[in-house]
Amino acid sequence: MTTFARGTDTLTRDALTVLQPGFTGTAAPDWLLRRLGEGLASVGLFGRNIASPGQLAALTAQLRAERDDVLVAIDEEGGDVTRLEVRTGSSFPGNHALGAVDDTELTMQVAAELGRRLAACGVNLNWAPSADVNSNPANPVIGVRSFGADTALAARHTAAYVTGLQSAGVAACTKHFPGHGDTAVDSHHALPRLDVGPEVLAERELTPFRAAIAAGTRAVMSAHILVPALDPEHPATLSHRIVTELLRGELGYDGLIVTDGIEMQAVAATYGIERGSVLAVAAGADAICVGGGLCDDETVRRLRDALVSAVRSGELPEERLADAAHRVRELARWTASAGRPGEVAADDEVGLRAARRALRITGAETFTPLTEAPYVAALTPVANFAVGAETPWGVAAELTRVLPGTETGSFAGEGAGPLALAAAGARRIVAVVRDEHRHPWMTTALDTLLSARPDTIVVEMGVPQATPRGTLHIATHGAARVCGRAAVEVIAGV
Repeated sequence: MTTFARGTDTLTRDALTVLQPGFTGTAAPDWLLRRLGEGLASVGLFGRNIASPGQLAALTAQLRAERDDVLVAIDEEGGDVTRLEVRTGSSFPGNHALGAVDDTELTMQVAAELGRRLAACGVNLNWAPSADVNSNPANPVIGVRSFGADTALAARHTAAYVTGLQSAGVAACTKHFPGHGDTAVDSHHALPRLDVGPEVLAERELTPFRAAIAAGTRAVMSAHILVPALDPEHPATLSHRIVTELLRGELGYDGLIVTDGIEMQAVAATYGIERGSVLAVAAGADAICVGGGLCDDETVRRLRDALVSAVRSGELPEERLADAAHRVRELARWTASAGRPGEVAADDEVGLRAARRALRITGAETFTPLTEAPYVAALTPVANFAVGAETPWGVAAELTRVLPGTETGSFAGEGAGPLALAAAGARRIVAVVRDEHRHPWMTTALDTLLSARPDTIVVEMGVPQATPRGTLHIATHGAARVCGRAAVEVIAGV
């Protein structure tokens, strides 16, 4: 284990240990390396930090040269939420596709391969899987990140994912406790409410987390949501009743508890990040995730000092901070002794196999595959914050590969249908949608396209709630690159 030779006192080291900050750039900045020497034990990586597997491996090696037991965390769910492949789209379908297949052995294999690739790059903590039961079809932030709306299905696949990921020596961080599925607000922007009674909560929301705990998940991430049935005042991340009494006590969970990004508006806009961090640790959280745009030394210093001041003032018991830091170091010890990537056999094609099996196709009996380049009309909603706007999605790139000359355009809002029709001209239209059921303008645009061009092909890459229509309708259950490729194999008959 790393020893600290720079004179930082125990309290300051513990305060740094519980932080999981991000940073900008593809190499570790000097301030981050300095803080690792002073006690910082975790670093969070995002798409902005990753250019290639080789670069990522060099970055994690740079971090470990400063602190050999550093926890290197990433938000790599696969599917729509990818950081490893942020600029190309993921090689793995997301949870909703895996839930649609409903083969827990396949889910385990996908998670194991994803874990293998992470471990090969030096990443040892993944803020995944999402165990949320997507019981609210209008949910703007979970959607295809969930295994589905069925509680038992979500539970068995959460457990399979945890088992697969951790078989590669990468700690799973099951999220978003106590369950973000039945919400209609994105906690990146405001504070969502989960208005259900204790019985529904216990039977629906908590069941996948019980499964994850039984499977040995090494970490659990709290949600910034208000659950009035449990705590009418504090969001879950800041609630002693939810974090300590429920998760630790009633569910018997003894691993690391990580907060969702403390800079998210559900906490930051009401409490501020310093006060929010203190309240989170006091409530029972062990690690404070600091992602988003807050990724500099000044932020780390402010949060460290807020925790130290809270202990010195008596607001935060010193033993609670020490316990939190101990749990971070315990997880670091587990990752150091867990399996290595070479111990998990590579399976480069598992993601594509899973994406193919996840397709739900309507109209295939009478459909003739395309042989000429079509026009791809992408009906594009505002990007989910967790997904990000920089990750490409759709079928245009894959169609261009097999049918050179394919053209594409992106359309949104009123007038999207007529504009797409005009742009397509005489070409066959492939309309690509994402959560049609949540966007009335998208339904109107599809109405326009199908009325004028009944031979339009429709590819739904979100949650397939709307009635299938079009000469061929393909539901991919996610917008990962492999989901697009699987759909194109059907469209072009390749």
